[in-house]
Amino acid sequence: DYVNLRLEAIRAEYQKMPALHHEEEKHNLEMLKKKGKDIFHQLHLSKAKMAHRREILRGMYAELKKMCHKPDVELLQGFGDILHRSESVLLHMPQPLNLELSAGPITGLRDRLNQFRVDITLHHDEANSHIFQYGDLRIICIGCDHQNAPHTTATPTSFLAWGTQTFTSGKYYWEVYVGDSWNWAFGVCNKFWKENNQNDNICGEEGLFSLACVKNDIQFSLFTTSPLTLQYVPRPTSHVGLFLDCEAGTVSFVDVNQSSLIYTIPNCSFSPPLRPIFCCIHL
Repeated sequence: DYVNLRLEAIRAEYQKMPALHHEEEKHNLEMLKKKGKDIFHQLHLSKAKMAHRREILRGMYAELKKMCHKPDVELLQGFGDILHRSESVLLHMPQPLNLELSAGPITGLRDRLNQFRVDITLHHDEANSHIFQYGDLRIICIGCDHQNAPHTTATPTSFLAWGTQTFTSGKYYWEVYVGDSWNWAFGVCNKFWKENNQNDNICGEEGLFSLACVKNDIQFSLFTTSPLTLQYVPRPTSHVGLFLDCEAGTVSFVDVNQSSLIYTIPNCSFSPPLRPIFCCIHL
C-alpha cells in the first residue's frame, strides 16, 4: 500500500530528528492519512459513476441496434433523442483526480542531511550540454527542456553521465538542480547496470536506484526504480537531494525547496560499488 509506505518512510525520517519535532510529525502523518482516505473515497465514487454511465451507454447501444431495422423516418425521429442523451452522459463523465499525496515539510531535514554532503564530479568525456557542473560541484544541473536544447532530433536521444566517485559503505548526500526540466533521472547504480548501459541504451532497472521525471503531454510523472513505483507527489521545481545509506540499504530523495521527503527506496540490493548516475532524455 503506497500510503503506508510513505507513512513509514516519513516516520523513519522523524526518528532521526530531535524529539521536539513530535507535534510536527503527528500533524504531517495525520494530514497524509486524511489525503489518502480522501483520494480513496474520490476514486471509489469515480469508479461507481463510470460504471453507471457505462450501463447507460450500453443501453443506448442496444437501442441503436434495434433502430437499425426500422424505417428511415422512425430511425431519424428516435436518433435525435438518443444522441442528446449520449451527449449528456459524456458531458458528465468523471474528471481526472488530483492524486498528489504530498506531506508537509520536515523541519531541519536538509541540515541533518548536509552532515553527509559530498562533492560529486563527472567523468569529463561523458559530461555534455544537457548535464553540467554548477558552482562548487556540490550541485549537478540537469537541463532537458526544448528551449535550452542545442538541437532537436526526430528520435529520442539519451545522455548518460557517471560520477567519478564510487561508494561501498557509509552515508552520502548530494543535490541536483532540475529547475523546470523534464525527462530526467538521477540516482546510483551498481557495476552490473553500468556495464550493461554504457552506450546510452537504457534498458532494465536491475541495479539502478533512481528518481525520474517524465512528461506526458501536459502532465508530469515522478517514479522511482527498484521496484518501479509511481510517486504521487508534486514535481520538484528546483533542487532535489539524494541520500545514500549503504548500511541501511536505502536511497532517499528529498524536495529541497519544500524540505519534504519524496520517497525512500527500502531494502535495496546494492551489490557495491555504487556510482552516481545522471540521465537526460531529449525527445
